[in-house]
Amino acid sequence: MSVLALDAGTTGVTALVVDENGGVLSRGYQEFAQHYPETGWVEHVPEEIWQATLAACQSALDGTDDQPTCVGITNQRETAVLWNRKRGSAPRRAVVWQDRRTAGICAELRDAGHEDRVTEITGLRLDPYFTGTKLTWIRRNDQRAWSGVESGDTVIGTVDSYVVSRMTGGARHVTDASNASRTLLYDIHRGEWSQEMCELLGVPLSALPEVVPSYGTVGETDPEEFLGLRLPIAGIAGDQQAAMFGQNCYTPGTSKCTYGTGSFVLINTGEEAIAPQHGLLSTVLWQHPDGRLEYALEGSIFVTGAAVQWLRDGLGLIDSAPQSEGLAASVRDSGGVVFVPALTGLGAPDWDPHARGAVFGITRGTQRAHIARATLEAIAFEVRDVAEAMAAASGNELPELRVDGGASANDLLCQIQADQLQVSVARPQVQETTALGAAFLAGLATGVWSSTDELARTWNLDRRFEPGTRDDSAHRRWRAAVERSKGWAQLD
Repeated sequence: MSVLALDAGTTGVTALVVDENGGVLSRGYQEFAQHYPETGWVEHVPEEIWQATLAACQSALDGTDDQPTCVGITNQRETAVLWNRKRGSAPRRAVVWQDRRTAGICAELRDAGHEDRVTEITGLRLDPYFTGTKLTWIRRNDQRAWSGVESGDTVIGTVDSYVVSRMTGGARHVTDASNASRTLLYDIHRGEWSQEMCELLGVPLSALPEVVPSYGTVGETDPEEFLGLRLPIAGIAGDQQAAMFGQNCYTPGTSKCTYGTGSFVLINTGEEAIAPQHGLLSTVLWQHPDGRLEYALEGSIFVTGAAVQWLRDGLGLIDSAPQSEGLAASVRDSGGVVFVPALTGLGAPDWDPHARGAVFGITRGTQRAHIARATLEAIAFEVRDVAEAMAAASGNELPELRVDGGASANDLLCQIQADQLQVSVARPQVQETTALGAAFLAGLATGVWSSTDELARTWNLDRRFEPGTRDDSAHRRWRAAVERSKGWAQLD
């Protein structure tokens, strides 16, 4: 038996066919375009996400003779999508999680005294990162698109909801609890949409998807819409929660960091939603079929892998992302250069949508290798800041950190990370753990695997990085640089 897993990420869609041993039989990948209509704005065309989904899945299916028995879906979270449920067409581009346009709306709500109540109900904070204020912006600024929401012709959701709707020919409008908990519209304690938050942000409850468990059959793919296949859709989770599932972080205290476009550090807190503090978020990890919710503390870092992409595409310092390792390793240290990759503002633990990227410490002797090294150090410093916040919030140090995502293949980054955290960094053999987690969720629901204990036996170590000497002076320079980057976009 095998499972088709779909990871609809920020820059492209990955599809895996996963066998019952947790091995990857085949892969497919298809990029889609990023749109930046104004400074700080990031948009996707929903139809391009769907076409990338079809292409990636077809490629994965073509790569093996094994026929999957079910589908699991994971996705970029927080992105706001509007579409016509019957036709699948979208009246406007999706507003991506990285988008900063709602900073003013967040400030307006904060000044009106709503943030404490928002945090109490949702576990989140008022920041442009989350879906709810994006929908408020669309309601205020795109009446043509919003009129369909008001008439009932247009529905609202995150990328998982959109993909499921397209896969089922519009038959199902659903999301799971992990994705719902990232919208500012969901009560993480009651496990349902919050009428109070919907009214605050002006979002009609009737347009939102049904919230379903993270594993369990929620519908079937329509063969006419999805590659001629009729398969149960049996697992849905936001990308970071899926990565936790793929990393076998099933017990309280286990943690992982995914190095993708951004980096996201999560620690399992079990059935207790710990009040968010120290710049962290409290979020639903997954919902079981019996309705039980499990939670995590999360530190959301907006730009890490994207900083390496910027070295490649923006500055032309490297030809490919993997080159960053060799270039950075060619120098002993960053030569005093500090890079703050606040290219879309700062996330945890600083939370400043008006911060902007900055490079400090450049001299006549600075070379491109120093900037590459400073970029990898910045990623490790950002994760250290979040790990220290987690220790302060939970009262416990991380015992180890499991890592995944594209940049986790960088040995130098993993070693710098272990040095900065002073704990072991463990990298699994399968580093596409986000898609793997979606496969595990779907397979657990349909009998491919019988329990999480069985799933845990599929996790195999690729390499463990043990901590060496920590450069605390470099981290102090980093913190000073972060402070100087804050509020930059407000100077005008």
